[in-house]
Amino acid sequence: MLLLLSLMIVVGLMAGLWLWQRRSGRADWVDVFWAGSIGLLAVVYAIFGDGAVEKRLLVALVAGTWSYRLTRHLAVRLAGHDQEDGRYQAMREHWGDSAQFWLFVFFMGQALIAWLFALPAWVVANDPSGQLSVWVFLGVAFWFVGLAGESLADRQLAAFRNDPDQRGKVCRIGLWRYSRHPNYFFEWLHWFSYPLIAMGAPHQWIAWLGPVLMLLFLYRVTGIPYTEKQSLKSRGDAYREYQRTTSAFFPWPPKD
Repeated sequence: MLLLLSLMIVVGLMAGLWLWQRRSGRADWVDVFWAGSIGLLAVVYAIFGDGAVEKRLLVALVAGTWSYRLTRHLAVRLAGHDQEDGRYQAMREHWGDSAQFWLFVFFMGQALIAWLFALPAWVVANDPSGQLSVWVFLGVAFWFVGLAGESLADRQLAAFRNDPDQRGKVCRIGLWRYSRHPNYFFEWLHWFSYPLIAMGAPHQWIAWLGPVLMLLFLYRVTGIPYTEKQSLKSRGDAYREYQRTTSAFFPWPPKD
């Protein structure tokens, strides 16, 4: 019952956002709502779950902090631009007169994806064991490293973009020297927190959907392919050289 209710909540939020974007022309805010929805559902699961209080508090902390940081980061970035993100402008152009119909389908798809990504939090929130095993501490370590790494990568990229001397150049500073998408890598790393914290819990296998689905989406769907397409369009040969010398995902020393 709780899972059905949570799905209805996120579908309602996305439907309301779709109505808002019809007037505002800003479908890109779906990214903000996607990240926020996962954190909201995790908190709902933590409050109403049947698991040990230790696990419920822990999942509220892990998912809540991740969601808050990403939601705030995306909201600040979008609020600083008057125009819709280029990815969504391209969607509108591609769909033409049917854009609103397909955007609604897209928004509903994002609602379903957010619900799926919140399922690992549901598993933890319903874990009856309050034991803080070595797996729990390892999961917390993954959460901390993932959150810290993603925050650092985002700050480094923001500083690079805000430097007038770097206009039109490719960011190769800090973590971006070792990976073309260090923010994505640490985002993926964070999703290992849930199956590790939930080790031995009922339905524990569901928690592994987080890292598996996130890797699929980052590599093949909405992450790296779209980002690199935009970067090639805006930076051309400079980005092609970056692709040649720098790992796409996993941090690794650059090629000469």
